[in-house]
Amino acid sequence: VKFNNCAGNKGVRYETNSPDFKVRADGTLYAAHELQVPPKPPVLRVTAWDPQSLGRREAMVRFLVAEKPQHNGHKPKGRKTVPGELAQQQSDTLLPWRQHQSANGLRRQKRDWVIPPINVPENSRGPFPQQLVRIRSDKDKEIHIRYSITGVGADQPPMEVFSIDPVSGRMYVTRPMDREERASYHLRAHAVDMNGNKVENPIDLYIYVIDMNDNRPEFINQVYNGSVDEGSKPGTYVMTVTANDADDSSTANGMVRYRIVTQTPQSPSQNMFTINSETGDIVTVAAGLDREKVQQYIVIVQATDMEGNLNYGLSNTATAIITVTDVNDNPPEFTTSTVTAHRPCPELAVNGVARQQKAVRDATCHTCVLARSRLGFSRPVGPREKMQGLAAAVDYEMNRAFMLTVMVSNQAPLASGIQMSFQSTAGVTISVTDVNEAPYFPTNHKLIRLEEGVPTGTVLTTFSAVDPDRFMQQAVRYSKLSDPANWLNINATNGQITTAAVLDRESDYIKNNVYEATFLAADNGIPPASGTGTLQIYLIDINDNAPELLPKEAQICEKPNLNVINITAADADIDPNVGPFVFELPSVPSAVRKNWTITRLNGDYAQLSLRIMYLEAGVYDVPIIVTDSGNPPLYNTSVIKVKVCPCDENGDCTTIGAVAAAGLGTGAIIAILICIIILLTMVLLFVVWMKRREKERHTKQLLIDPEDDVRDNILKYDEEGGGEEDQDYDLSQLQQPETMEHVLNKTPGVRRVDERPIGAEPQYPIRPVIPHPGDIGDFINEGLRAADNDPTAPPYDSLLVFDYEGSGSTAGSVSSLNSSSSGDQDYDYLNDWGPRFKKLADMYGGGEED
Repeated sequence: VKFNNCAGNKGVRYETNSPDFKVRADGTLYAAHELQVPPKPPVLRVTAWDPQSLGRREAMVRFLVAEKPQHNGHKPKGRKTVPGELAQQQSDTLLPWRQHQSANGLRRQKRDWVIPPINVPENSRGPFPQQLVRIRSDKDKEIHIRYSITGVGADQPPMEVFSIDPVSGRMYVTRPMDREERASYHLRAHAVDMNGNKVENPIDLYIYVIDMNDNRPEFINQVYNGSVDEGSKPGTYVMTVTANDADDSSTANGMVRYRIVTQTPQSPSQNMFTINSETGDIVTVAAGLDREKVQQYIVIVQATDMEGNLNYGLSNTATAIITVTDVNDNPPEFTTSTVTAHRPCPELAVNGVARQQKAVRDATCHTCVLARSRLGFSRPVGPREKMQGLAAAVDYEMNRAFMLTVMVSNQAPLASGIQMSFQSTAGVTISVTDVNEAPYFPTNHKLIRLEEGVPTGTVLTTFSAVDPDRFMQQAVRYSKLSDPANWLNINATNGQITTAAVLDRESDYIKNNVYEATFLAADNGIPPASGTGTLQIYLIDINDNAPELLPKEAQICEKPNLNVINITAADADIDPNVGPFVFELPSVPSAVRKNWTITRLNGDYAQLSLRIMYLEAGVYDVPIIVTDSGNPPLYNTSVIKVKVCPCDENGDCTTIGAVAAAGLGTGAIIAILICIIILLTMVLLFVVWMKRREKERHTKQLLIDPEDDVRDNILKYDEEGGGEEDQDYDLSQLQQPETMEHVLNKTPGVRRVDERPIGAEPQYPIRPVIPHPGDIGDFINEGLRAADNDPTAPPYDSLLVFDYEGSGSTAGSVSSLNSSSSGDQDYDYLNDWGPRFKKLADMYGGGEED
């Protein structure tokens, strides 16, 4: 087997797909051991690969087997096979199930042949179906055989990629193949008779799709970002770009090579970078990278398959952005050697106030002040500037100008190979201007001590402030800023502080015996300035509070036992004006010392107990005199309420005893219960009387329902019209109707209130045939009184006005009637008709003198 490479066939290694054959280093093919070669020529695949380039090549070796003549002199049966016919049969027919006959005439089954793989190129244009190979069994001369294939691509997805003629055994591919979709197929060929019985064992068929260069290389990223330090030496690694090809990487179709197409900008050289054609590593190839000149390069990288052959390979491009990073290769340098402040610096300016910009030529620098001064530098404000600010307050009264020497240097050392000075200096002149400063209290906080209770108007101290502006003639005024208890006054001119009230140490405004007040000192400058000062007054305690007895109430048994009352005292003062306390009983009234006694426990506690053997249950006010230990001592007579009650065996008051101790005896309790019972009885009788009165009021009613009494109703209408001559009224409606149908047919319950009811009269209770004259008389008199005392009830002959009276009028005009002007009529009787006729009596009963 011959194989040529660029190295003259050196180092080439060979392999076969059969363990029965091997290939020597010179390409000689030989049998690995003794074997029986069938008359059907076998096919062998030989692979040659180069370890240096990792390239692989394959070749198919076909054997032509010459049959040896038999030793018994018999010639083999059958016709002689011509070499050309034998080659044709060998090219398209496989006999995987060939049998052989032994010398004694018996047929023995040899092991199955390993069928070499079938190679199919991808993207074939057809025509389809396209024959791949023909499979035969040598038994097909004796019986009819049917062939079939199974596996992925036949009867498994993807379906029907391969097919076989069941009679002839010819195997076909039915459509174009795609190696990137599937690179190989494993099928099994079957041979059965017409009844479906297996004639031969299934044989494995391996079909490999031969790769074609149909895919371009694809970069993992379209844009790659990398960085390299400025001043880097040639060969410095920058970044790696990677492209993948979907084709077979073991062939040239998938072997990708890289190259740089363009570089932007082409400064200082057009070839600043190079790329490894196989790995994609980008490295520097020339010196001269300077960030101050070029900060970024854009490199277009091309990836080509077919081992970089631009004539046959497919290509793709990507962008590599290379950023040049800064290194400390430039020392800082001041632009001017002497600098004068643009504007004066105010005194007492706080740290960080910027006064002067110092331009330097490097951002990564560090500044310091060489001259003795309280000035320094503050934060950077620009890429190449530093702001000169105050590190401490300046005072115009102390220094009116400053001369500074400023040095600037790099924070990091210069890069290796830089032969320049690492620092630079400059002189700075700063002027200070005078500003109005606030007055200040030299002693802040100021503490004074005095006894509490000093009288009003006492001078405590002078709390004065100092104005630092010595070159300004200014006056300072004082005022109170905070005086919680309003105890102090301050002189507005000299700051003298006096008391405005009595200072009490026991006040709520005192914290830890200290009273604190804040005062304000303001000058009259432009603009005015002010300062504050705090005065602390420590009050020394005096004995001005008498002690108070504790507790105020207690409970004790009516018979002497271990049940005693522990008493103590509370004093608002502090030591030594508090305990030890003295507890004693007053001599008046005498019953106090007769019934009670006090036993001293210690300086702060004593015990109150009964002196007599029995004391009646009740509440007793026991006065006790408590005296403190102050100088002079103060005493106070306090009263403790003691409840004396019967106790059980444990010394606890019983429930009845507690009630009795509250001051209520048995008689008082019985009297309270009787009063409660009487009160409940009175309430019950009142409710029964009210129920009975309500029942009587409902049983005594008028004979006529007030709702049916038309005489007590006033009819009011919204419109009365302009008279019968002005409007069309039917007066016949006012006359007695000839028929009552319209009245009888009216809806029940709907009628005029002054209309007499038609139909069944209301049924009233049957009264005696001859009623008692007193009953009727009472009824009439009651009705008369009700009507006379009701000023809102109209008279019985009240005028009723109707909305509609019909069209026309058969009567004459009412205005034609004349009233008599004779004064003979006497209307005084109207005064006897009651309050409802009072208005008529006033109008007509006055006589001619009215």
